[in-house]
Amino acid sequence: MIRLVVADDHPIVRAGIVALFAHEADFEVVAEAATPDDAVTAAERENPDVVLMDLQFGAAVAGTGAEATRRIRALDAAPYVLVLTNYDSDADILGAVEAGASGYLLKDAPPHELAAAVRAAASGESALAPVIASRLLDRMRAPQASLSSREIQVLELVAVGRGNTDIAAELFVSETTVKSHLAHIFTKLGVSSRTAAVSTARSRGILR
Repeated sequence: MIRLVVADDHPIVRAGIVALFAHEADFEVVAEAATPDDAVTAAERENPDVVLMDLQFGAAVAGTGAEATRRIRALDAAPYVLVLTNYDSDADILGAVEAGASGYLLKDAPPHELAAAVRAAASGESALAPVIASRLLDRMRAPQASLSSREIQVLELVAVGRGNTDIAAELFVSETTVKSHLAHIFTKLGVSSRTAAVSTARSRGILR
């Protein structure tokens, strides 16, 4: 029996996922979580095999699914984490994978694909939606055109209007380092301004 925690801030989504797995003989949903903190607590308390994790839990909720994933994977006898989200930007994918997620699916995945992915994750295998696997392969084939996770962090802060001084303070680096990251970003994206970098990154699916 595969023990499963479902973490999502939308009650209707959670109910739908729980109903889906109720029809599968080899699954048991042992807890639901509406916040990242709840997900970590449930993972500690219930000792599940897999945590099905959303990435975004609403503006009023502290933390993200990626942060919760990192905390869950740091637990003793940590369960596997499978991300189930609406988002497929490079920033979201890299954040989840670096946090320790075993798989990454989009919420439009058919039910049989979701069930198969959870079984794969419970067995310690990677489970990636085809579009996600393709995106990661593209990054491997053309690394010179791909932004690093740190460069994406810098660009995300640029996108919300932060200046170099604020970015340096938030990331605990020097302004010179921020400028260096921006120079690399501009070169990789083939642009010459912050605005163009953000626009190009969004059009390429690097940022939301």
